[in-house]
This record gives sequence, C-alpha cells and structure tokens, in this order.
Amino acid sequence: MLIAKNTVVTLNYRVNDGDGNLVDDGSAPMMYLHGGYDGIFPKIEESLQGKTVGDKIEIKLQPEEAFGDYDAELVMIEPRGLFPENIEVGMQFERASEDSDDDELYTITDIADDKVVVDGNHPLAGVSLVFACEVSDVRTATAEEISHGHIH
Repeated sequence: MLIAKNTVVTLNYRVNDGDGNLVDDGSAPMMYLHGGYDGIFPKIEESLQGKTVGDKIEIKLQPEEAFGDYDAELVMIEPRGLFPENIEVGMQFERASEDSDDDELYTITDIADDKVVVDGNHPLAGVSLVFACEVSDVRTATAEEISHGHIH
C-alpha cells in the first residue's frame, strides 16, 4: 500500500541536529495520520507521499520547517516571588497567552536570588534537524480516525 491521504503511517526513525548530534533515537516507532492533519512536519509528509513499506528517506529541516526560529522576545526575567518555593532549572509550566486561546509552554532556564529566567521557545527552536526514517507499516485509516484528524 502506498502512503496517501487518509493512511496511517508507521515509521522507524532517528533525528539528529545539523551537527550530527543525536536528538531523538526513535526508541518507539512514530505513527501519524497522513494527509495534512499536522501529525508530522509538512516537509517530511510531502517526502513520504507515495512511499511504501521498506522505503527510506533522509531529509534536512531548517528551523522554520521544524520548531521555528529562536525568538529572544520569548525569554523573560520574572520576579522570584511569582513562583513557588520548590522551582528548579528545567521545570516547565504553562502560561495563558494574551494573543490566543492556547497556553504557552515556558521552561525555567535560570534562577537568581530574586529573579527567574523563563524561556517560551521550544528547546529545538533555531536548530536544523536531520530526520531519517524507514516506513514500517501503512494502512487505511478508519472513518473515526479521519473524522478526529488523528490516529487511535
């Protein structure tokens, strides 16, 4: 079966950054609903169109094709008093967005005496990625998967 709109695709994959450093070893296969449902980056989905089980691709994604460019405006210094006592560098929290209905995810990157640095960028923002995969399965999506826009 060929990968086409409304098929469920299973991939064995590996992701490295542009310097060859491992980002994701793909320890578990990735499954997504093919055909513009935003289950995988569009450039990868386009490259997989028409492929079948056993086919392999390797594609380099520029930051704007993956997690976006790094935005320095998403880094903020906040008063320490706004946070609970037990915070640590690396902790993440959601913050209500003023511009949309979606909450934004922030990571604590530094804690000083009376200040906390938080970063709203995805950890891979600004990073080029090399996505290598092999198609391990392709099946027709169920009507329920199609109506929900994701696999079950």
